[in-house]
Amino acid sequence: MANDALKQIFQEVRPKIVTSVSPDSVMDVLFSKKVISSDDYNRLRQVPDPSDRCRDLLLMLRDCSHPQTFIYLRLALLTVYPWIVDEIDQLLTSSTSQLQQLHLDHSTDG
Repeated sequence: MANDALKQIFQEVRPKIVTSVSPDSVMDVLFSKKVISSDDYNRLRQVPDPSDRCRDLLLMLRDCSHPQTFIYLRLALLTVYPWIVDEIDQLLTSSTSQLQQLHLDHSTDG
């Protein structure tokens, strides 16, 4: 559930990530955690523009089957981009609260 929720949040903050994040350190972490393969890593390294490389990485991660893709992405951003992670966490908390409220509303309809 956490990975799926984070996947949706990362879609929302994608524009900010593309313009603010240099993807190389993130790619290193994701490669070390076996989220991306060596072929993926090498292909991304061939993209000269960091913003384009970041876009390609995020697109690749959306289709990734690793069960903790976005959990590891969040952790990779935490050290260098804590302000982005703060925003992600706020959106995640807000999203979780809304889901809990929907569940409570549904359970009292009975």
